[in-house]
Amino acid sequence: MDVQQLVLSTADGGRLAVTRWPGAGPAVVLLHAGVADSRSWTAVAEALLDDGLDIVAYDRRGFGASPAAEPTSTFTHVADLIEVLDDLALDQVFLVGNSMGGALALDAALLHPDRVTGALLVGAGVSGMTDEDTPFDWQPDPASGPLIERADDPSLSVDARIRALAHLWLDGPAAVEGRVDGEARALFQTMNRTILEVGAPHSAGDAGVDAWTRLSELTVPVLSTWGELDLPCDLPFYEETARRIGQGPGRVLPAVAHLPGLEEPELVAGLIRDAAPHPRHR
Repeated sequence: MDVQQLVLSTADGGRLAVTRWPGAGPAVVLLHAGVADSRSWTAVAEALLDDGLDIVAYDRRGFGASPAAEPTSTFTHVADLIEVLDDLALDQVFLVGNSMGGALALDAALLHPDRVTGALLVGAGVSGMTDEDTPFDWQPDPASGPLIERADDPSLSVDARIRALAHLWLDGPAAVEGRVDGEARALFQTMNRTILEVGAPHSAGDAGVDAWTRLSELTVPVLSTWGELDLPCDLPFYEETARRIGQGPGRVLPAVAHLPGLEEPELVAGLIRDAAPHPRHR
C-alpha cells in the first residue's frame, strides 16, 4: 500500500501530523526523540516494508508538522497517543520509543497496559527521574558538558546550537564531530531547526506519571537498548532503568549514539522485527 500522510485533530483542537505505512500484521507505533520528529523513523519503516507490519509515526505537538499546543492547553502526550490509536482504530500496539519517545512509551504502558503489547526502548528517557534517586552521581562528562552548554545557549546562533546538538546526539560527544554525515545529518539539522524555532517547552504534555519510581509495575514486555556511543554520563542511567524494569540487563547497540534509527536504520528494524509480538487477545 501507499504511505498515508494524515492530519488528525485532537479533542482540544490540536493537530497531529501522522504517517502510516499500512500492513496486515501487528501495529507498531514509532515515538520520536526530543531532538527529532517522525521523519527520523522513515528509513526504519521503509526497512520493514516487506514484514507486513502496520507502522505509524507521528509528530508530537511542537515537532515537525504538528503545531505547538496553546499556552492554556492541558493536553498530555499520552492522551494524544491514545487519540491517535483511536482515530486509526488500533486496539493494541507495540511501542518503539527513542529518548523522550521512550519516556512516552513507558508512561503509556503504565497508564494503558491494555493498549500496549510491548515496548522497545532506544536510549529512553523516563518521566520523574531525579538525580537524588539514583545509585550513581549524574554529572556531565568532559566531552558532553561543553556541548550541552552550547546547545542550550540562546545567545548563540541557531546554526551554532544545531552544530552542538548534532555532535552531542547524532555523532556521540566522545566521537569525532561529523562521524554521521550525509542524509542523516542533513535531516537532523532540518528537524532541529524547526524544534528551535518553535521552542515548545520541554515540560509541555507531561502526564505526571513519574515512571522512574514505577518501572517495576510494568506488566508488558519491555526491551531496553542504548547506543554504545551515547552520552557517557547517561550510560549508568540506562543501565539503572533496565534494572528497575527487571526484565533483563538491557542491550548495548555497538558503534551507534543516541539516534540509531537515523544512522543505522537496519539495526533498529531488526530489533523491531525480533521484538514486536502478535496482539494479545482480550
